[in-house]
Amino acid sequence: MRLALGSIYELTDDKLVFAKQLGVEDIIVHAPVDPSLSGGPGYYEFLPLLRIKTKIEAYGLRLVAIENIPSAWYMKVMLGQEGRDEQIENFCKTLENMGRARIPILGYHFSPTGVWRTCTDMPWRGARVTSFDYELVKDAPARLGRLNDEQMWENFTYFLKRVIPTAEEAGVKMALHPDDPPVPSLAGIARIFRNVEAFKRLIELVPSDYNGIEFCQGTFTEMGIDVIEAIRYFGSRRKIFYVHFRNVLGNPYKFHETFVDDGQTNMLKAMLAYKEVGYDGVFIDDHVPHSPDDTPWGHRGRAYACGYIKALIEAVKALG
Repeated sequence: MRLALGSIYELTDDKLVFAKQLGVEDIIVHAPVDPSLSGGPGYYEFLPLLRIKTKIEAYGLRLVAIENIPSAWYMKVMLGQEGRDEQIENFCKTLENMGRARIPILGYHFSPTGVWRTCTDMPWRGARVTSFDYELVKDAPARLGRLNDEQMWENFTYFLKRVIPTAEEAGVKMALHPDDPPVPSLAGIARIFRNVEAFKRLIELVPSDYNGIEFCQGTFTEMGIDVIEAIRYFGSRRKIFYVHFRNVLGNPYKFHETFVDDGQTNMLKAMLAYKEVGYDGVFIDDHVPHSPDDTPWGHRGRAYACGYIKALIEAVKALG
């Protein structure tokens, strides 16, 4: 179990120096990871990926994952529209180029309407956090059309069965993020990855060592389930490829972010569960509260979260 620094949209020297100061060894970069990658032919090309990896390595760090590609690059896939086969082909090119660059994990989502929050500056413990209230958005316009659960599962199955063989050949694990918020539908589109049962279906749909989960602990907490048991279930099956270690208060329909140490999940018990199942991947900070006088990226908030995570890792390791 290792601490990583994530949520890096723009890979700057400042962030890499900051990572070294925190004692981090691993980095996860978030799309768009580089201007040369975000406006190209619809997939990540080899050389820019390699340059990002070598820049990170120059600081004595490791690149363990790319988190997300631009949604537009596979929106037709998610919506089941004409042209999806070409987008799937491009998605596979990203996997192939990541494999050539020896980047081991691609984090992705399958949610056309993305992450939703109804407030981005709710006061919490002297800082500002994001929150969600379904009542405020339940009548949001269906700008992308309407798709039910069955249609979304058909689209996802079509996609997964075509990309996992390429992922296996490239040696790149695909880690799926849950829908956040995990409500049944938003803006006319079903959000199928909203519960534990969906992720059980995911790993059975295409059995492979390269088909697994980007375990966003905050989103699983939003689901209102026993998070510790979910860690045990998926962790014991080696399906957790990396972890967003964050906390929330509430339920799928109304919740808000918190500091890592004051949400509804007991984070020590969670860390013990990861150790119990033999999880050996990374934990990253995620959605950290924004403190007064902090930088736009949130250096203060990330320092607090990373310090807390690192302390928990060392504590449970010391138990033997």
